[in-house]
Amino acid sequence: MVEFSGAEERFLQRNELGRLATVTPDGMPHVVPVCYIYHAGSFFVATDYSAKKYRNLLTNDRVALVVDAYNPNRGILVQGRGKMLERGPEFQGTYELFYKKFSWVRADPWKEEEAPFIRIEPTRKTSWSTDS
Repeated sequence: MVEFSGAEERFLQRNELGRLATVTPDGMPHVVPVCYIYHAGSFFVATDYSAKKYRNLLTNDRVALVVDAYNPNRGILVQGRGKMLERGPEFQGTYELFYKKFSWVRADPWKEEEAPFIRIEPTRKTSWSTDS
Protein backbone atom coordinates (compact mmCIF):
# COMPACT_ATOMS: atom_id res chain seq x y z
CA MET A 1 0.00 0.00 0.00
CA VAL A 2 1.22 3.48 -0.89
CA GLU A 3 1.37 6.00 1.94
CA PHE A 4 0.90 9.72 1.45
CA SER A 5 2.48 12.42 3.57
CA GLY A 6 0.27 14.87 5.44
CA ALA A 7 1.03 17.56 2.85
CA GLU A 8 0.16 15.17 0.00
CA GLU A 9 -3.12 14.21 1.66
CA ARG A 10 -4.03 17.89 2.17
CA PHE A 11 -3.29 18.55 -1.51
CA LEU A 12 -5.48 15.62 -2.57
CA GLN A 13 -8.33 16.70 -0.28
CA ARG A 14 -8.23 20.30 -1.59
CA ASN A 15 -8.57 19.20 -5.20
CA GLU A 16 -11.31 17.33 -7.00
CA LEU A 17 -10.20 17.13 -10.64
CA GLY A 18 -7.63 14.76 -12.08
CA ARG A 19 -6.73 12.99 -15.29
CA LEU A 20 -7.37 9.26 -15.41
CA ALA A 21 -5.43 7.04 -17.81
CA THR A 22 -6.63 3.57 -18.76
CA VAL A 23 -5.38 1.19 -21.44
CA THR A 24 -7.44 0.21 -24.49
CA PRO A 25 -7.61 -3.45 -25.54
CA ASP A 26 -5.08 -2.72 -28.33
CA GLY A 27 -2.64 -1.21 -25.81
CA MET A 28 -3.21 2.51 -26.44
CA PRO A 29 -3.44 4.91 -23.51
CA HIS A 30 -6.75 6.69 -23.00
CA VAL A 31 -6.74 9.79 -20.76
CA VAL A 32 -9.80 11.71 -19.57
CA PRO A 33 -10.50 14.38 -16.94
CA VAL A 34 -12.42 13.04 -13.95
CA CYS A 35 -13.76 14.24 -10.62
CA TYR A 36 -12.38 12.10 -7.81
CA ILE A 37 -12.55 11.61 -4.09
CA TYR A 38 -9.51 10.56 -2.08
CA HIS A 39 -10.56 8.52 0.95
CA ALA A 40 -8.74 6.04 3.20
CA GLY A 41 -5.76 5.68 0.88
CA SER A 42 -7.77 5.02 -2.30
CA PHE A 43 -9.20 7.19 -5.06
CA PHE A 44 -12.77 6.92 -6.28
CA VAL A 45 -14.10 8.01 -9.68
CA ALA A 46 -17.68 7.86 -10.95
CA THR A 47 -18.24 6.45 -14.42
CA ASP A 48 -20.94 5.09 -16.71
CA TYR A 49 -21.32 1.63 -18.19
CA SER A 50 -21.04 3.18 -21.66
CA ALA A 51 -17.77 5.03 -20.90
CA LYS A 52 -14.56 4.01 -22.62
CA LYS A 53 -12.69 4.01 -19.30
CA TYR A 54 -15.19 1.45 -17.97
CA ARG A 55 -14.80 -0.78 -21.04
CA ASN A 56 -11.00 -0.48 -20.87
CA LEU A 57 -10.97 -1.62 -17.25
CA LEU A 58 -12.87 -4.77 -18.18
CA THR A 59 -9.80 -6.00 -20.06
CA ASN A 60 -6.93 -4.27 -18.23
CA ASP A 61 -7.15 -2.98 -14.65
CA ARG A 62 -3.97 -0.86 -14.82
CA VAL A 63 -4.61 2.85 -14.30
CA ALA A 64 -2.80 6.10 -13.62
CA LEU A 65 -4.26 9.24 -12.09
CA VAL A 66 -2.63 12.67 -12.08
CA VAL A 67 -3.85 15.41 -9.76
CA ASP A 68 -1.99 18.62 -10.41
CA ALA A 69 -2.09 22.39 -10.16
CA TYR A 70 -0.35 25.09 -12.11
CA ASN A 71 1.12 28.19 -10.47
CA PRO A 72 2.66 26.98 -8.36
CA ASN A 73 3.39 23.77 -10.22
CA ARG A 74 2.57 20.82 -7.95
CA GLY A 75 1.00 17.44 -8.30
CA ILE A 76 0.78 13.76 -7.60
CA LEU A 77 0.82 10.86 -10.04
CA VAL A 78 -0.47 7.52 -8.78
CA GLN A 79 -0.32 4.25 -10.66
CA GLY A 80 -2.22 1.18 -9.63
CA ARG A 81 -5.19 -1.03 -10.22
CA GLY A 82 -8.80 -0.07 -10.84
CA LYS A 83 -11.69 -2.08 -9.42
CA MET A 84 -15.38 -1.58 -10.19
CA LEU A 85 -17.84 -0.90 -7.40
CA GLU A 86 -21.39 -1.55 -8.55
CA ARG A 87 -23.31 -2.47 -5.41
CA GLY A 88 -23.00 -3.21 -1.71
CA PRO A 89 -21.75 -1.36 1.36
CA GLU A 90 -18.60 0.04 -0.29
CA PHE A 91 -20.65 1.35 -3.21
CA GLN A 92 -23.12 2.97 -0.78
CA GLY A 93 -20.35 4.58 1.29
CA THR A 94 -18.66 5.91 -1.83
CA TYR A 95 -21.95 7.22 -3.18
CA GLU A 96 -22.57 9.11 0.08
CA LEU A 97 -19.15 10.78 -0.20
CA PHE A 98 -19.87 11.83 -3.80
CA TYR A 99 -23.37 13.00 -2.90
CA LYS A 100 -22.01 15.26 -0.14
CA LYS A 101 -19.18 16.69 -2.24
CA PHE A 102 -20.57 17.15 -5.75
CA SER A 103 -23.68 19.10 -6.74
CA TRP A 104 -23.88 17.20 -10.05
CA VAL A 105 -24.53 13.98 -8.08
CA ARG A 106 -27.28 15.63 -6.04
CA ALA A 107 -28.83 17.01 -9.26
CA ASP A 108 -28.94 13.60 -10.98
CA PRO A 109 -28.78 10.83 -8.34
CA TRP A 110 -28.40 7.16 -9.21
CA LYS A 111 -28.74 3.77 -7.55
CA GLU A 112 -26.70 0.60 -7.38
CA GLU A 113 -26.04 -0.99 -10.78
CA GLU A 114 -27.12 2.20 -12.65
CA ALA A 115 -23.57 3.61 -12.75
CA PRO A 116 -20.43 2.22 -11.09
CA PHE A 117 -17.50 3.77 -9.29
CA ILE A 118 -13.88 2.94 -9.99
CA ARG A 119 -11.78 2.40 -6.88
CA ILE A 120 -8.13 3.09 -7.64
CA GLU A 121 -5.73 1.24 -5.37
CA PRO A 122 -2.35 2.97 -5.71
CA THR A 123 0.75 0.80 -5.97
CA ARG A 124 3.17 3.65 -6.84
CA LYS A 125 3.27 7.39 -6.51
CA THR A 126 5.34 10.32 -7.62
CA SER A 127 4.75 13.80 -6.26
CA TRP A 128 6.24 17.21 -6.85
CA SER A 129 6.05 20.41 -4.81
CA THR A 130 3.19 19.24 -2.57
CA ASP A 131 4.97 20.14 0.66
CA SER A 132 2.91 23.27 1.38
